[in-house]
Amino acid sequence: MPKPAVLKKLSSGKPSVAVVGLGYVGLPLALEFVRGGCSVFGIDVDPGKVARINGGKSTVVDVQDREVEHGLHTKRFRATTDYSVIARCDAVSIAVPTPLRKSRDPDVSYIQAAVAELKPHLHKNQVIVLESTTYPGTTREILAASIEDAGFRVGRDIHVAFSPERVDPSNKVWKIRNTPKVIGGLTPACTEAAAALYRRAVDTVVPVGSTEEAEMVKLLENTYRAVNIGLVNELMLMCDRMGIDIWSVVDAAKTKPFGFMPFYPGPGIGGHCIPLDPIYLAWKAKMFNHYNRFIELATDINGNMPRFVVSRTARMLSRRSKKALNGSKVLVLGIAYKPDVDDVRESPGLEVLKLLEVEGAKVDYSDPHIPEFTEGGRTFSSVPLTPAKLKSYDAALLVTAHRRFNYPQLARNLKLVLDCRGAFRVLKGAKNVEGL
Repeated sequence: MPKPAVLKKLSSGKPSVAVVGLGYVGLPLALEFVRGGCSVFGIDVDPGKVARINGGKSTVVDVQDREVEHGLHTKRFRATTDYSVIARCDAVSIAVPTPLRKSRDPDVSYIQAAVAELKPHLHKNQVIVLESTTYPGTTREILAASIEDAGFRVGRDIHVAFSPERVDPSNKVWKIRNTPKVIGGLTPACTEAAAALYRRAVDTVVPVGSTEEAEMVKLLENTYRAVNIGLVNELMLMCDRMGIDIWSVVDAAKTKPFGFMPFYPGPGIGGHCIPLDPIYLAWKAKMFNHYNRFIELATDINGNMPRFVVSRTARMLSRRSKKALNGSKVLVLGIAYKPDVDDVRESPGLEVLKLLEVEGAKVDYSDPHIPEFTEGGRTFSSVPLTPAKLKSYDAALLVTAHRRFNYPQLARNLKLVLDCRGAFRVLKGAKNVEGL
């Protein structure tokens, strides 16, 4: 087990912690460690981001400037690009991106790069925790193997664990502090040491039996969501043919107080987790000669939703305005992958916009959180939603239901709206609005 002095410092002393990666996971985690009495170095490879943070400016939507300023004011937090500070730390949390390659297999290069950078600065009695979402076995095969290659014995000299991030961007209720934290170590001693550390930043720690179990927890959570979204999207496709309002069906079904959890149809799935995590799991399963048919089917259904949305728009235009999609002016409302965030990663809106242009539509987008973005070498800019501008479009598609959209104004001034998120349903009598 960890040395009593190590556990005491992690649980009730003043440990020094390095958080590698100051994105939507790392920055709020670093500030929670500060609030828990730790001294924290936030490490990031982007010098511009480091400078903004050290200047008291937040770089993620869920952290306010005043929170960064408070962390800096304690004199126990600063950002840096210098990995050598790890030599002065009792613990390290790694929260770097894990995207997919173009070949749709996991890209763990950011983890490998971070491990290579921190490796020269390791010392005995440290706790190293990986938070980046990845396939089962990553912590053992990449992180622990590299540490042992440096001459340390995991579980005795250095304690290694995995704790999946559970951040839900823009969620006003569930934050890092009050969201239970799953932790699985390479050994029981590793789990104990990592749990002692994380109790400084979170209210509830949930230990599991191994790093692989902890890695699988995150994949299960998001595969569950992806499969159920795929199910309701498939039912929506069926209801579209049968003339049934899927939104009313889901609303009625969720009145059942047991045995049902509502999921809603949409233009596809996006973000850093739900579209990617099931693919990570399916990729790993193939190494064991197992094929996840549910995952493959859900991925196929969800991945084809942007095409259905474009087809549905063409039908709406033809039926309601006697116009073809080719040559029509179309407005995409919301390009972020979910409401009230400034992130376009894997957003279905990107595919919808591209497919509309392929069909010959003249496309603009408007998003209060994304003033511009670059895709395929082109830079797109958000258009203002003035009444005159809205009236110039033949049709609009609500792809992301931001709270900052003025839905009554949109309904009054747009000729036709395809509501992909059910946000206009509260407006009774909006005859120019259709749902999926």
